[in-house]
Parts: sequence; C-alpha cells; structure tokens
Amino acid sequence: MTTLKDARERWVRTGGVELCVAELGDPDQPTVVLVHGYPDSKEVWSEVAARLAGRFHVVLYDVRGHGRSTAPRPLRGGFTLAKLTDDFLAVVDAVSPGRPVHLVGHDWGSVQSWEFVTVRRTEGRIASFTSMSGPSLDHFGHWINARVKRPTPRRVGQLLGQGARSWYVYLLHTPVLPELAWRGPLGTRWPKILERVERVPGGDYPTTSLPTDAAHGAWLYRDNVRSRLRRPRPDAYAHAPVQLITPLGDAFLSERLYDELERWAPRPTRRTLPAKHWIPRTRPDQLAAWITEFVTRVEGGRPEPTRPTGRYADRFGGQLVLVTGAGSGIGRATAFAFAESGARVVAVDRDAESAARTAELARLLGAPAAWAETTDVSDEHAMEKLAEKVTTEYGVVDVLVNNAGIGLSGSFFDTTPDDWRTVLDVNLWGVIHGCRLFGGRMAARGQGGHIVNVASAAAYQPSRALPAYSTSKAAVLMLSECLRAELADQDIGVTAICPGFVNTGITTTARFTGVDDEEQRRRQQRTARLYGLRNYPPEKVAEAILRSVVRNEAVVPVTPEARGAHLMSRFLPGALRRIARVEPKL
Repeated sequence: MTTLKDARERWVRTGGVELCVAELGDPDQPTVVLVHGYPDSKEVWSEVAARLAGRFHVVLYDVRGHGRSTAPRPLRGGFTLAKLTDDFLAVVDAVSPGRPVHLVGHDWGSVQSWEFVTVRRTEGRIASFTSMSGPSLDHFGHWINARVKRPTPRRVGQLLGQGARSWYVYLLHTPVLPELAWRGPLGTRWPKILERVERVPGGDYPTTSLPTDAAHGAWLYRDNVRSRLRRPRPDAYAHAPVQLITPLGDAFLSERLYDELERWAPRPTRRTLPAKHWIPRTRPDQLAAWITEFVTRVEGGRPEPTRPTGRYADRFGGQLVLVTGAGSGIGRATAFAFAESGARVVAVDRDAESAARTAELARLLGAPAAWAETTDVSDEHAMEKLAEKVTTEYGVVDVLVNNAGIGLSGSFFDTTPDDWRTVLDVNLWGVIHGCRLFGGRMAARGQGGHIVNVASAAAYQPSRALPAYSTSKAAVLMLSECLRAELADQDIGVTAICPGFVNTGITTTARFTGVDDEEQRRRQQRTARLYGLRNYPPEKVAEAILRSVVRNEAVVPVTPEARGAHLMSRFLPGALRRIARVEPKL
C-alpha cells in the first residue's frame, strides 16, 4: 500500500506563509484534497490517503502554522477563515489548475472547508465536500440563535448539552494558558491520552510538531469562533454536493447540530458510524470506502445517493460485514439483509460460484460494495490467508457472522472418528478460526464490533439422533458466552444465534451415519420435504441476526420450537431429556 513516505512534495507560497503539500496517486485522476483539524497535521490522514491513492490524485497539506508549513506573523489575525480560504485556493490552483477538486475535512479542517464550499469565490473549484466532526460556524451560529429566540425544553437541553461538550473552546480563548499547556505536559502526554481515551493507534501520528501545532492552532478559535457565532452569514449555502459523516460517539459535537443541514446543503448524503472523534485514524477503511463511493458518484454525474432500504440502514451503513457460508440459506439471507442496510459485504463460501452470486445480488440490493471469497472455514491456513487479504484490501471487519456449518445425524456408535473430525472441523473449528482471526483484529483495532456465531437449538436440546452435531453446536454456544465475557470491556458484542427447523439447503447435504447410499438419499429427501413443509424462511433468521447485533443480545433462539426448547432447558430440563429419548422416524 502506498504511504506518505512515497508522497511527492511541493511548497506553495500564499499570504506570507509557505504551505507543505504532499501528493499521492495519479495526477490525471480526480483530485481529493484532505484538510486536517486541530491539533493535527496532515499525517492524521495518512491511513485514509494511502487507501485512496490507488483510485485518485490525493493531496494533503499542513494548514498554516502546523506541521512543516510556516506560521503567519503576527499570529493574531493570521488564522481567519478568509486567509485559510486563500491558502486552499492557492493549493488547488497549484495541484489541480484546470479541474475542480473533491474536498474532505475533519474537525477544524471541516470547519474551514464549510467556508470554502459556501463562499462565492470558490464556486467551480470544488466538485464535492465530505464533512466529518466539524460544523460550519455560520450554521452553528444560526442553530444557537434559533434555540435562544424560540426556547423549548428540548431546544434548551440541546443548547446546554452542546455547551458542555464545547468546554475546550472556552479554554482555548484564554490568553497564554493553552500555549503553556501544549508546550508543556499536555503536548508530551497527548499521544497516550488519544490512545487511552479514543483508542487511536500510533504510527506516523501525531508528529513531533504537535506542541507547536496546537499552540498555533489556538488562534483558529480566537480569530473566528466568537465573531462568526455572533454574526453568522445568512448566505452560507453549499454550492457543491455534501456528504456528512457523523461519529455517534463524538465527545465534542452533538449529532443534533446537523438537524437543519438540509437548509444549507439540499439533499446531503448522511452517514453515521459507531466511533469516537478521531475517525481518520480509527476508521480509515470505512472513510476511504465512503469517500470513494461519493466521489465516484459525483464524477459520474449522480450526486443523488441510492439510499439503503433496510430497517437498520442508520446502524450498518458502510460497515464491513463478513458472512461465512454465504452461498446459500441463512448465510445468503444474512448477506442480503446487511446489503439492504447499506453495509459492505464479504460473502465467504467454499463454493466459488455461489459466493460470487451472493456478492453480485448483494450489490444489486444496496451494498455499496460486495466481494466474494472462496474458503473452507475448517482449513486454518486458508482462513489465515483470508483474514490477511480481507484486512489488507477491505479493512477490519465490523460485524463477523460465523454461519458456515454442516449437518450429521446418526447414533453415537455409528459415528466414526472421521465423522466427528469432519463435523467439528466445520461447525466448531470454523467458528474458532473466524473468532480468532477476525475477532482478534477487531480487538486490536480497539473500536468495538460484533461477532455472531450461528449455533442451533440443538445446542441445548439433546437428541439421541444428533450426538456429533449437537456437541459441535453446544460448544459454539459456550464459546460465544465465554468470548462475550472476555470482549465486553472492548465494546465487542458476541451473540449465539440458535435457529430451529429452517428451510435451507443444509437438509439436502446433511449426512446420516450407519446407512448405505440409497438410504442416505432417501433420508435426505424426506428431511428436506419435512423442512419444506415447516417452511420457516432463512430471511427471518437473518432479521434476528441484525436485530441481535443492534441490541447486543447474548443468546437468541429464533424459531418457536427453538424458543420453547430454550425455556424448557432452563425450567424443565427433565422433560427435555425425556423428549431426547424419542427416536425420530425417517
């Protein structure tokens, strides 16, 4: 993957300062300009830029007074939005003189970018704008005025809530104190604070210029905030398509700030994700995917997004979901349900054609991207290669669904050691491999996630006919409970889904021990017919899976018989054991 070390560097002179500009990717491709926030430098974008460089001409620059760019003299009055706009125009004139650029801003990079995209002198120079964690000061000013002039309990609560979140803004307006703090203990401890509070990984960020950057950047607030909030511009309308990405765990900005965005940017593309403030460092894969989709759509003349139709579109939009056994049945239905909710889907199956068909249909159903991967989940080395490929090419998985499984029926004494190994390798070890390889990466990322392990009602409902299958699913259930306890502190939920009789293809592929081939086929056909008459669709299981992630449920019996057996296992275990003695007639 391309990194900032591979970047081409240039210097742009403007307004008495020199701006350090880095470029990645092909200059003949659409240009994406990334503007950093406070107290950052352009390196905050390194992970996102590396992922965009294969498709676009990516430009990053250190805002005046930050990183390797020089600071204005004097500092007071040197960071006004008008001067920051001059800097932006100087950069885009240098890197993309004949073509409008796609603008992306985070934090104060977004605040100043709102100025760029709403003033007349930049019209025609910006093709699109992606905003994250930084509102327009003009929009914010009107938002405050509306709540002061027409107070209601709800509006007053919103005003007080955002006021509490903005505590740091008041401190940055104090003389000298912020500079002393940043050049002293705060600047030294900041990387550890980010790591502990925001779970931001290290790498090339933050750079050694942080104390100076933060001290200079205090003037961003002093030169702009009070004046704009008092007298917000009445004409702050965006003249380019806008994409808004809102991290729901942002400690500094309420999502309510954007309730009236449509007034200023008609029909914006809205995205949310369960993350904290510094998403360029913690969610680079997801941001790169959303930016790529938005820029490609605008470049193709289609600024209006295709909106996900699924019930949980606000929850899963843009998230990366991997489903094993996705070629048919519950796995395919689950991949489709996530696709309809706007998730990016990786469909994994040992049947390449079935996986490809699932991915193709997932894209048609609304997934912004879907990929097919062919893997046998029981093969440890194959799963390791899959995990490495998915992480490198698509990102860290947000939701993992370990669904792949096989059926096996027959008495214990007719079940051979090879039968046991086969069913345990797929049903149990496939889940173990998935949890270890993909769940481990979730935990290392430190931004939460969810693991769904598809067990069965057979996990708690004994049967004389299913010793191997029931054992494998009971192990999956207990593994899920143990993992849930271990990962709770890391905001990773774990759910065991326990369907009952569901009309899927597993009935036609299930094996029966102790019988010849002809009897094997007869029993498969009869079982498939019985399940068909029961006709409980896999789509209902898929719906339960999405709901269980949203609610972070531990154990979810799905069908009526699964729920009934679950209750009996807790309150009437003796009755359940007596039922287990009944020999099924096949």
